[in-house]
Amino acid sequence: MPETPHLYLVPTPIGNLEDITLRALNVLKSVDVILAEDTRTSGKLLKHFDIKKPLESYHMYNEHKSVERLIARMKEGTVMALISDAGTPAISDPGFLLVREMIERGFTVNCLPGATAFVPALVNSGLPIDRFVFEGFLPIKKGRKTRIEALLNESRTMVFYESPHRLLKTLLQFSEVFGPDRTACVSRELTKIYEENVRGTLAELIDYYESHPIKGEIVLTLSGKK
Repeated sequence: MPETPHLYLVPTPIGNLEDITLRALNVLKSVDVILAEDTRTSGKLLKHFDIKKPLESYHMYNEHKSVERLIARMKEGTVMALISDAGTPAISDPGFLLVREMIERGFTVNCLPGATAFVPALVNSGLPIDRFVFEGFLPIKKGRKTRIEALLNESRTMVFYESPHRLLKTLLQFSEVFGPDRTACVSRELTKIYEENVRGTLAELIDYYESHPIKGEIVLTLSGKK
């Protein structure tokens, strides 16, 4: 029989609670403790599915100092699950540091398949998806312009995460670097009631969002250089 993992990475719904898998529910019910990015957010999810397991905080502000403590507990036999507020842990969320350290020390890690925002956004975009690159969040200030300019000759479709209050700024910067005729898609509130996918050139998207203030979680998909 394969060794029982010391850590499970468990994807959680990005909006619609029906998107959680049966396996994810079974794992969350079986582990000793659940590490959560925000225990308040995750507490609501676990309550909805009647999962009564201890919750502990594991987020970007404490992950560096938490790794050694968590590994020590795993050496004692504690089995843990890591979840983020939404989607797959370690995809633009905490998790990478813990996974890397565990692998280097010979612990068993198991990542379940499941919800993640960039896949439906990419497929919904109508842009080529045979080859793509996931860029996650751009730097907020330092290095932002350099990061965008480094993608000038990227021929693959590019996928970004962005916040609503920075979306228009990002579209304007993309237009300056890639040109106003480059096509893109803005996906908002995926899997939720007000899901929206707006497609067009960067110039058209800028015009649209200058008169349509936006809220919610956003995935921005940009076509590559022809």
